[in-house]
Amino acid sequence: MNELFRADELRQATLAAWASSPTRFREDANAEDDLRYGGYRDRLFVELAQNAADAAGAGGILRATVAEGELRVANTGAPLDAEGVAALASLRASAKRSGGVGQFGVGFAAVLAVSTEPSVRSAAGGVRFSAADTLTAVQALPELAAELADRDNAVPVLRLPWPVDPAPLPPGFDTEVCLPLSDVDGQALLDQLAGQAEDLLLALPGLSRIEVADQVWTRTDHPDGTTELHTPDGPKRWALHRESGQLGEEVLLGLGVEARRRTGWTVCWAVRLDESGQPRPAGSDVLYAPTPTDERLSLPARLFAGLPIEPSRRRLAPSPAADAVLRAAAACYPRLLLALPPTSRTALVPLPEFPLSEVDEKLRELVLTALSNAEWLVGAEEDTVLSPRQACLLDVAAPELVELLGPSLGGLLPAELAEAGHLRALQAVGVRRIRLPEVVATVAGVDRAPEWWHRLYTALAPVAEVDSTAREELGALPVPLVDGRTVTGPRGVLLPEVAADILTAMSTVDIGLRVVHPDAAHRLLERLGARQVGAAELLDELRPAVERSVEDLEAGLDTTALTEVVLRLVDLAGLRRGEAPWLSALALPDEHGDPRRADELLLPGSPLRAVLGEDSPLGVVAADVAERWSPSLLTAIGVLDSFPIIVDENPAGPEHDLPDEQEWWDELAAAHPAGEGPRQIIAVGDLDLVAEEHWPAALRLLAADPLAWQALRLRDGHTAWWLSRFALIGGRPPRDWRRADVDELNGLYEVVPAEGLSDELLALLGVRDSVEVSDVDDAIDVLARLADPDRLVREGVVLRAHEALADAVSEGRVDPAEVDPPAAVRSLAGTVVATERALVLDGPWWLAVLDPAEVVAGGEASPLADLLDLPTSDGDEVVSDSQVQPWAELDGVVESCDLLGLDYPDGDLHVHQELVVLVDEVRHTVPWWLDPDGDLHTTEEPQGLARALAWTLDRWEDRHLLAALLADPTAPTLLR
Repeated sequence: MNELFRADELRQATLAAWASSPTRFREDANAEDDLRYGGYRDRLFVELAQNAADAAGAGGILRATVAEGELRVANTGAPLDAEGVAALASLRASAKRSGGVGQFGVGFAAVLAVSTEPSVRSAAGGVRFSAADTLTAVQALPELAAELADRDNAVPVLRLPWPVDPAPLPPGFDTEVCLPLSDVDGQALLDQLAGQAEDLLLALPGLSRIEVADQVWTRTDHPDGTTELHTPDGPKRWALHRESGQLGEEVLLGLGVEARRRTGWTVCWAVRLDESGQPRPAGSDVLYAPTPTDERLSLPARLFAGLPIEPSRRRLAPSPAADAVLRAAAACYPRLLLALPPTSRTALVPLPEFPLSEVDEKLRELVLTALSNAEWLVGAEEDTVLSPRQACLLDVAAPELVELLGPSLGGLLPAELAEAGHLRALQAVGVRRIRLPEVVATVAGVDRAPEWWHRLYTALAPVAEVDSTAREELGALPVPLVDGRTVTGPRGVLLPEVAADILTAMSTVDIGLRVVHPDAAHRLLERLGARQVGAAELLDELRPAVERSVEDLEAGLDTTALTEVVLRLVDLAGLRRGEAPWLSALALPDEHGDPRRADELLLPGSPLRAVLGEDSPLGVVAADVAERWSPSLLTAIGVLDSFPIIVDENPAGPEHDLPDEQEWWDELAAAHPAGEGPRQIIAVGDLDLVAEEHWPAALRLLAADPLAWQALRLRDGHTAWWLSRFALIGGRPPRDWRRADVDELNGLYEVVPAEGLSDELLALLGVRDSVEVSDVDDAIDVLARLADPDRLVREGVVLRAHEALADAVSEGRVDPAEVDPPAAVRSLAGTVVATERALVLDGPWWLAVLDPAEVVAGGEASPLADLLDLPTSDGDEVVSDSQVQPWAELDGVVESCDLLGLDYPDGDLHVHQELVVLVDEVRHTVPWWLDPDGDLHTTEEPQGLARALAWTLDRWEDRHLLAALLADPTAPTLLR
């Protein structure tokens, strides 16, 4: 027996205690069973490694091998001593009263899971424990016979230490535990230990190397707080943070006497790192105290802590001391994060989720509180470390936005942390989110250069492009304008597509234009409601300034910049004369330096100057203006090179300063069924300024101008209407002349003396190519010409003239009440006859009894008679006898109609041997007649019957052909 360890004394004392108190034997046996089959059943290697770490203190080595049926676990460090042997052979009497990992002196019981004959050898000697030897010793005590029988000869193995034969230790090791295996697979045990090697090296700082058979694990601690494990699978890197301290007396009161002596605490947080140094959060794990317990944790990092635990080493022992260590562990958790790259630290923030245990819930709350108050977040500004309560985070992951807003938003975090992978973690620790409305509010009061705003818009553009809510939130974003102002909100501001120098010039035009500064212009503004405008749209915005420019210039304001901008925009927009009529209000200086509207000025070389009267109100544009700008630009804004063109697509009334516009408008309205005026106006202005002697040149000038030509050709347009009445050709209006190629008007109108004027222009001016009566003036003029005895008017012209007059009355163009009856009229014979002797022919049958020199004919009789204030032919009576016969019974009627492809008339007529009518008490023999009752009378002679048939068939023009056919109703007659 090794007297150094007093093993025999320990054995005798224990046996004596059992003999004197069999209950004590039973208690020791039950206690060992509880440890063997309960708390320590699967902790063999953990407990042996823990003992090895305690023995080494630092730099310890643990080796496990299987040889000759034994599991042999060797370690370096302090060898076994008497106190250690006493602790191995006792229950809850640890030799490590003031330090070390073990607390209860019972961990060695874990060896019983694989062996009932364990032994411990060291340089100072060794002991063994034996179930067989203990049973023999107990059987020798009659006092324990009954207890032994009740337990089926099962005895506590680790209460009686036995001497062990000396044997050499493995080279370099100070202690070896030998465990003869009983029905246990040795290789399986080694595999189990290999699976725990990495955790044990992290949990036990006293160990630096573990060998399992031919596999080796080592740990290397680096100054940067990381630890590298060299494993058979390759190197594995961990970030570690260790701290230690002392517990106060107030938190130790709830512990046992020996536990109260252990006032020190240690904490180690560990997280695995990948090859790039990024953390790999643990997820579901257990608490290490410092070896694994059954307390489940869900923290991203693994916790190793010297915590009070239950004797089973599986659960935390609730106590103020345990709470104090947990608080200390949480307090140092943020310092683990400082060893990680700044953008990786959020990976170690516990996210909101259901806790896995009460300890997990408590520790998560403590850790989150510590993280919320500690400074571990690296700010966007250089060399700033912030706590979450000090920090704020933009909703938009835009680095440039962070750079721009950093000076205005203290505590701003880098843009990378606004990405989805960080947001939940930052929210969990209370980092304030800066949403877009707050961004807008923040920049609302800042004074920055336009380029700065452009950078801001660039940073905000990506989120606004895909998020309609973001676009609404950015609706009040400030926008710098070209005139130096900054307005709230992009909606309605203008984004011009013109040169920057034009915009610079616009900035001096004081009209309140909301034009974005060119250095700040960005597509985001258009997305938020700004209007993309070209030169034409910008011109529209300048319209108020243009329209008051004359007043401004007269008031002494400088409109030079306005003129410059307008003319350059007109050039860019490619506008031509008349396309933007309002531009004619632009103020320009005349040759005397006085301000005038553009449309009141002529180009210096304008041909229009040659046709105007001396009293013309138009001036000439200043020479320097004419030299600075091209004629096409000046005419585009209304300066006159030819007659001005007035365009109004939606006229509201006669308000365009056209000569005699009201009269023209009233005539159109009177002719319209609903009394409406023109729907469009394209007209030539200033026609009333032409000198009488220069009208031919003026007309040629109009003919050469495409816009004037368009105005002339407009149906019912003012230009043609006015020129036809007031322009002068040969000293007379165009309507007083006829074209040279129109012979049918010979005698009624003279040929127009038009040199260099085309037939189309003459037609548009109203020079006549037919007899036409469009109004009262035309009617009066035609009647006067017909009544002029000096005119030799052909009979056909007379008939057409009277027909035109009758149509004008019946169609409402001429009201007879507005025309004074003529004193003389042109007769059917072509002669002029006084109206008291004339009458209007009411039917062709009257010509058989009337004098053609006293008859007026042409067109419908009634309206013509009303216009001329003449009677119509009447007062007749048929006085000869007749026989009523059907048309079909008359010779040749059916045959003649058939030859002409006509249906013969139904009904009948009065046939006379001799047809006699009484007119004004005078008897007349006639070939046919239509009496006042509408009855038709004729003789059987072809001449009379043919006229009656033509009248009935409404084929009056075929009366002579019908006469020939009635005389000889054959095809040859028709074809001759």
